[in-house]
Amino acid sequence: MNVLDVDNVSKRFGSLVAVGGVSLAVAKGELRAIIGPNGAGKTTFFNLISGFFPPSTGKIFFDGADVTLLPAHRRVELGMARTFQVTEIFPELSVFDNLRIATEAANGYRLRFWMNREQKLQIGHLVEETLELVGLRTKAYRLVGELSHGDQRAAEIAMALSLRPHLILLDEPTAGMGDQETYEVTKLIRRLHQSGNFTIVLIEHDMRVVFHLADKISVLDRGRLLAEGTPQSIAANDAVQEAYLGKAA
Repeated sequence: MNVLDVDNVSKRFGSLVAVGGVSLAVAKGELRAIIGPNGAGKTTFFNLISGFFPPSTGKIFFDGADVTLLPAHRRVELGMARTFQVTEIFPELSVFDNLRIATEAANGYRLRFWMNREQKLQIGHLVEETLELVGLRTKAYRLVGELSHGDQRAAEIAMALSLRPHLILLDEPTAGMGDQETYEVTKLIRRLHQSGNFTIVLIEHDMRVVFHLADKISVLDRGRLLAEGTPQSIAANDAVQEAYLGKAA
């Protein structure tokens, strides 16, 4: 059974067809990249998968269950987490406190103003585990706003991991980064993928990252699925080269 099945999904905004009849099947443990030129419908497609928009037509299945009409927070509860193009963190808080807030919410303490000692120790242990996983243990008590862009992105991914998902949607995780930060975030994503605990779908503009990480690549163009396949087959696809990668002069 696939972790994610998107069946002929479309999204219309008035006369504009942002996504038109796109299907996608992502197997457990797969790392799928979604690429395409600006305006191809990639972020709208992510919004459909994660529940921020309802599709105009089509169905979305997560772990075999029909989630087409479920709102975003219900999909999170089922094990789906997402990051955004613009980093979503609390810059005035420490890395630890950012993760603590996410972990408390994931464990049902969002509206509780008091926890006993055992509950606090449990939350602290879960936060420490996540810090170790993303390589931020030594920066746990730094304010997030003081960190490099790459470490801020790692902190955001850590907050998503605090929700204990098995499907992670990453929206342009290396956007705005220099080469070293891109390398570090790419290493983190590869490590999460190789752990075997996560299925990952990412939108990415940096083709070095895409071809280095992805098991399969889906290419969108003007809201439709142009091509799908291994990195090798996509790199050799003439239609993809013309639409996005660019033909050699």
